[in-house]
Amino acid sequence: MSFLDVVIKTEYRSLIDDMVKDFYTPLLNEATIYKRAVGFFSSSALIEISKGISGLIKNGGKIQLVASPKLSEDDIEAIEKGFEKRKEIIENCIERSFEEPKNIYEERRLNLLANLIANGQLDIKIAFLEEENSIGMFHEKMGIMTDTENNTIAFTGSMNESKNAFSHNYESIDVFCSWDHDKDRVLAKESAFTSIWSDCEPHIKTIDFPEVAKEKLQKYKKDSIIELDIDQDEESNRSSLNCLTSCKVKNVPMIPTNFKLYEYQTKAIEKWKSYNFRGIYDMATGTGKTYTGLGALTELYNFCNGNLAVIIACPYQHLVEQWVEDIELFNIAPIIGFSGSPQKNWKAKLSDAVRNQKLKVNGCNFFCFICTNATYTSDFVQNKISKIRENTLILVDEAHNFGATNLSTKLLDQVKYRLALSATLDRHNDEEGTAALYRYFGEKCIEYPLERAIKEGKLTPYKYYPVVVTLDDDELEIYNNLSSEIAKNIINKNGKIKLSKYGEILALKRARIVAAARQKIESLRTHIKPYQNDNFILVYCGATSMLSDGEIYPDEESDDLRQIEVVTDLLGNELNMRVSQFTSKEDVEERAVLKKQFEQGKALQALIAIKCLDEGVNIPKIKTAFILASTTNPKEYIQRRGRVLRKAQGKEYAEIYDFVTLPRPLNTVSSLTADEVKRDISLVKNEINRIEEFARISLNSMEANSVIWEIKDAYNLYDEVTEEEL
Repeated sequence: MSFLDVVIKTEYRSLIDDMVKDFYTPLLNEATIYKRAVGFFSSSALIEISKGISGLIKNGGKIQLVASPKLSEDDIEAIEKGFEKRKEIIENCIERSFEEPKNIYEERRLNLLANLIANGQLDIKIAFLEEENSIGMFHEKMGIMTDTENNTIAFTGSMNESKNAFSHNYESIDVFCSWDHDKDRVLAKESAFTSIWSDCEPHIKTIDFPEVAKEKLQKYKKDSIIELDIDQDEESNRSSLNCLTSCKVKNVPMIPTNFKLYEYQTKAIEKWKSYNFRGIYDMATGTGKTYTGLGALTELYNFCNGNLAVIIACPYQHLVEQWVEDIELFNIAPIIGFSGSPQKNWKAKLSDAVRNQKLKVNGCNFFCFICTNATYTSDFVQNKISKIRENTLILVDEAHNFGATNLSTKLLDQVKYRLALSATLDRHNDEEGTAALYRYFGEKCIEYPLERAIKEGKLTPYKYYPVVVTLDDDELEIYNNLSSEIAKNIINKNGKIKLSKYGEILALKRARIVAAARQKIESLRTHIKPYQNDNFILVYCGATSMLSDGEIYPDEESDDLRQIEVVTDLLGNELNMRVSQFTSKEDVEERAVLKKQFEQGKALQALIAIKCLDEGVNIPKIKTAFILASTTNPKEYIQRRGRVLRKAQGKEYAEIYDFVTLPRPLNTVSSLTADEVKRDISLVKNEINRIEEFARISLNSMEANSVIWEIKDAYNLYDEVTEEEL
């Protein structure tokens, strides 16, 4: 057979055609040569190229791939400053383009490609634009296939070899055949590819695939076997999973076939098992706490031979909904309990599940119930849990919340198996609540901090810019008055210094003054203008009003969005950006639409949020964040940073602009009295603590540290500088 025996269309569109099954596979089955020029190099592009090539490999065929390094603006700037370093910078860029395989099939595909390179069947080159000590991206997108009878097909268009191109984006390619009236077009494409491959194309520089990248790829080589059945195996497993779903064979927890837990997740599950299935997963936001928790659930299900009741508690409805999506991937049909649950009869379902398990009705020994914290603490749910006599697991997400007295008393001692998930388990200024969590859940089974997650490529590196603003005269006067009143409401209780109830109210009012400092709006205007035409922007506002006419707006909920309204007006009306608020006022359906529009990057450039993004909401595309307000609670600002660092395609690093509020300009501090400095110090130290935490592992830590040193110098705080800071 040859290309002449294959039905070939002149055009393929991803929303109509299955690009792999309809185009690549049937043609590569007859091909002996496959030449491909794509936009950017990445490991995901390699993985996608491996799909459909088994026929080509059987034919003894060869693949030539030329791609461009995905250089960042910093890479390009560095090359232009030192053109002789371009080789090193490009090599580093290619090495960064490798991501860990997400499942066993991606591992097998990378193993296949490593073997093809070793056997001389796959050759890769890197191309980029080069002219007058400047460098640019090579964006040629074309392919050429030749069969045993020397028939040739050329195709060109918007298609890239990437998962999004094959599966999610709207892409198209045009096809030209050498045996019909398109012969000249085919010859032109062949000539262009040969010229690029041979480094003869004007203004395009083509280099061999870097050795460091070859070594990186060779790490995925598990054996020397050329596997040709990966496509069939993956399709077969997908069909099996679909069959399970369609046949309603559910509530048998199992690891999905299309991905594999990372080693650190597996070790966490093993440690939890060794602690008699009790423990804590202390894992940075974005490192897979949910999947690790569900993997642990599956392990316990097998250990208990299916005789298990699972109770999962999450702080918010939107987190329950996110969990449900993942729970269903693990072949579990959960009972979903909260006030607006899609299962209107969830109470009856929970009652039936508890009764059926107790009576062993139809061998029904397993059920999973997921709910909000508020629903979990209700008398109805507490009563039902207390009636469970079989093995029970309580799995709590964002478990630091359960250190609060009203929640900790609802953690039942009769529940044998326990698992807490949190990026920040230790409660701020609450030793008793933190100790209660450890007493109930046990020891940490894993500590996977942000620094390690970034280093191992699970989260995105980031640049950090502290933006210093100060209180104006009116704000400072109120701040000082509140500070004086707070000092009068400090009490000594059992040897511990704390605020009275009234003092706590005053402290909250003072925090609102800091969060809503008016200078932040003007500073935001200045710093966001360079991003006016960009996408994937997040602005965090305080749940607070702003000062007007020398007074504080009332603290009623109706006025809580005052700052967010000012920011929305600035971005949407003054700067003509496409923005939307993302708050508790938007319901679940509205937030789902906003997330989709934001991730597409066309209808919506920026989200302006308050608290509802603090815990759990997953929007990986966020690239640039402007944080106008932060509390002194590390849990909250660490959570906010984590929202920005989730990995997304094309996101090499994130940027965080943190608005640091000081009582007054630093050049006026030297003229203060000792009492005035004393009133400032609490706020100043809190802000320094946050800057130090954010700057510690940022890409531009020295830039942020210079701000710290300037503040410490003004307030003479260098006696507290540690050796590490020096």
